[in-house]
Amino acid sequence: MLSPVIFVGLIALIGTSRGSYPYIHSINPHLHPRLYHGCYGDILTMETSGALCDINTLLNCGIRGSEMFAEMDLKTIRPYQNLIKEVGQRHCVDPALIAAIISRESHGGAVLQNGWDYRGLKFGLMQLDKHIYHPVGSWDSKEHLLQGVGILTDRIKAIQKKFPAWSVTQHLKGGLLAFKSGIEGVISPADIEADFVNDVIARAKFYKKHGY
Repeated sequence: MLSPVIFVGLIALIGTSRGSYPYIHSINPHLHPRLYHGCYGDILTMETSGALCDINTLLNCGIRGSEMFAEMDLKTIRPYQNLIKEVGQRHCVDPALIAAIISRESHGGAVLQNGWDYRGLKFGLMQLDKHIYHPVGSWDSKEHLLQGVGILTDRIKAIQKKFPAWSVTQHLKGGLLAFKSGIEGVISPADIEADFVNDVIARAKFYKKHGY
């Protein structure tokens, strides 16, 4: 039987976790990367169709296509691995999910020009739109990642509030879509089965198996 002191300590530990699913945050991400998945669901259990398939992408779409692009970006993202894990722990977000967004949005910075996309509208590893946000820090800095992941968690929590009856997976998928396109664009479960969402989750599963 637990003593009162130990019991109270356990309650305090659970109560200090962030997000709506605090029981998930109890695992230290440094113990084993595949055991830690933050406060917003286990991506390894989530269904995804991967990158969108159409007439122009039949050879590099679906889950295999997402994995192919994630593998191509593995080398360019590797220098940020420790930073991604640190920021992920700070915001209680699976580091593999952060790596997947970076892969999808900027290929680890490989396609950026002084931190900007080719149009000069989006900034940083996570590609924050300057018309919506005020990017902080340099494009590959801790400040930028903290801002970007903070925005992501804000969007997930907004979807949790907007659709309280949705599942953990739907909240995460909705948050990803809201991060990309805005909260107002998430209306029904059909909306969250978008190319960006399914591609990111498929890439995240790949990165989870490669140390994130």
